Amino acid sequence: MVMGPTHAMSGAALWLAGSAVASAAFGIDQTASELAVGTIAAAGAALYPDIDCAGRVTENKGGSTVARSFGVVSLFVAECVERLCFWFYLLTKGKKDPKRQNGHRLFTHTILHAAIVGVGTGLLAAWGGKFAVIAILFVLTGLAVRGLMNSIVEKYGWVVTTGISLAVSYGMYHLLDENRSYWLLGLAMGIGCFIHILGDIITKMGCPMFFPFPFLKRRWVEIGLPDKIALRAGGKAEYKILLPALTVLVVIGMFYNLPEVQSLLFDGAGQGASE
Repeated sequence: MVMGPTHAMSGAALWLAGSAVASAAFGIDQTASELAVGTIAAAGAALYPDIDCAGRVTENKGGSTVARSFGVVSLFVAECVERLCFWFYLLTKGKKDPKRQNGHRLFTHTILHAAIVGVGTGLLAAWGGKFAVIAILFVLTGLAVRGLMNSIVEKYGWVVTTGISLAVSYGMYHLLDENRSYWLLGLAMGIGCFIHILGDIITKMGCPMFFPFPFLKRRWVEIGLPDKIALRAGGKAEYKILLPALTVLVVIGMFYNLPEVQSLLFDGAGQGASE
């Protein structure tokens, strides 16, 4: 699998890029706090699809980065999700779909799933009130922490993820403008899941992003790059090129989207032109 930090950084980068386009093209601006909340939420959501990769629950070992976020609790959730995905595959697969031994990189790695969880998260946040928003932020912050602070969490365990998530999610909730819709979280969830899929299709395994649309009598067609140019997950290209590049993009995006920088760039340019 693509490394957790790469997925998290890709989610943050896409949110910041989208925010810049929304501001420049449509005049949809965000405060610094809203930008921070959306970026962290998208970073966490960009790891979420790998919740279908379980480990050994009783031993608190194995599984994907996201499955280990909250210790045995998230490992148990990952076990349930993987089995459900595998069952769903057996129920829906076509005659030419291959035999599978597990549920990884199946339904949670489709655009359909990204749309469903994005809309579902938005509805829950919009209608569920304060506690629903804090719960969503808690989970997504935990996933972001697990991805971005992977080495630290590996050393000190799930307690670090849980503690930081509790503090940050409660604080982020109070940073959100009460006059804005909490659909922001649903959008971040959908965008994060989508960029995760794009990250996985550049690897040799690929993923069935276009399910349930059939192709050559198969419903679960894995979309990916040819082996000659595909990225090896966890390899040198990802670690030394892709991850640093995404990190630079995130830093640039954070500064570019700040209202003060926007004012300096565009208001200053406009004043200079008029003079």
